[in-house]
Amino acid sequence: MENPYFDEIKKIFENSNGIVERADIADIHYRHINKLLKDGTIIRVKRGIYQWVDGVEKDEIEILFKIIPEAILSMESALYYYGYTDRTPDYWAISVNRDINKNKLKVIYPPIKPYYVEADYLELGLSEGNINGIQVRIYNKERTICDILKYVNKLDREIVNKAIQSYVKDPRKNIPLLLDYGKKLKVSKKIQMWLGVWL
Repeated sequence: MENPYFDEIKKIFENSNGIVERADIADIHYRHINKLLKDGTIIRVKRGIYQWVDGVEKDEIEILFKIIPEAILSMESALYYYGYTDRTPDYWAISVNRDINKNKLKVIYPPIKPYYVEADYLELGLSEGNINGIQVRIYNKERTICDILKYVNKLDREIVNKAIQSYVKDPRKNIPLLLDYGKKLKVSKKIQMWLGVWL
């Protein structure tokens, strides 16, 4: 490729997990960036944010798990995955070890909302899912219900109501498992309050 700045630009992207802001490449003349855009080497994922793709565009979820492989999809993202909410989240809700290096979560893209979990409970209810052909780590339905009840006061009440109703109607729900998780996560009273009539 006839771009004298190719190696320099590539290194900047590599040092930023393949995603950079315009400010990161401000010292490089825009025509060199434009050439990479035209060649399909990089793409503009949103205003002022670029991704190194080298002709192969990556899915948001693929980028997320490349940047934070230990992340677990949870809360609103898990609700959406299971069809317990019809609201598409504006961010990826993820659960991570509370002792994680917070700098690792300072990502430009994709947008994330982290929930910090004690190591002892991090993998409780851990399951696998598939989004756009990509294997993901995600909490199962019972863990997800426990989590939204734990954070019920920080969530839209309509989302919580819809999630509980959807779980109750789900033929694959596992109430004994939900109660077991509830004890471990100290949300038994909330489970009784929200689901008591169906238990």
